Amino acid sequence: MFQRTLKSSARLVVALLLAFVGQSVVELTPPAAAASIGGVFQHPTITPAKKPTSFSFDLVTSAGAAACLPDLRGEVRITQRGENQEMDVFVSGLPANTTFTVFVLQLPHAPFGMSWYQGDIETNQHGDGRASFVGIFSDETFVMAPGVGPAPVVHPADANVNPQTAPVHTFHLGMWFDSKEDAVAAGCAGGQTPFNGEHAAGIQVLNTTNFPDADGPIGQSGL
Repeated sequence: MFQRTLKSSARLVVALLLAFVGQSVVELTPPAAAASIGGVFQHPTITPAKKPTSFSFDLVTSAGAAACLPDLRGEVRITQRGENQEMDVFVSGLPANTTFTVFVLQLPHAPFGMSWYQGDIETNQHGDGRASFVGIFSDETFVMAPGVGPAPVVHPADANVNPQTAPVHTFHLGMWFDSKEDAVAAGCAGGQTPFNGEHAAGIQVLNTTNFPDADGPIGQSGL
């Protein structure tokens, strides 16, 4: 009789233990439950977020061109290409068969700061244009001048020596009429600016003033 009572008690204890373990396992996710039963808890694997491969943003019409180019639109797409980036610039609503210059800028408006002549865009018969540029278009885009030295003078407006400067990031874009004559022909103002190869361009037509001065879109690409 006593032995039967012990056996019944033992069965009851085992049943309670199995019920407790079963409940604990049910409350775990399948991988955690398997690890718990095996006696070793394994942390779930966390997959890091993938780095983006492209980044797009809009250009906006410059204040001086809003009245004469009411249909102007611009968009930029930056794509990772190996260790460099490719920047595609798309524009529409411009005069047909006209050349425009594209600059990478410290500031998208006057006084512009450090400015790099990136290239040209020529529109087609519909006033649309596209150009692709390969280089560094990321938060590593900058200019610097560790020291002062002589510079070639090609045009009368050229400096013959450079200013010394620590690295300055250039995260903005601007686009100009290549000539003031083209600007006047389009009904725009005929002011002259230095934003072409001969330092005799027309007015600015597009820029990135839709972004803060100190946080231009190129630096936000994440590439």
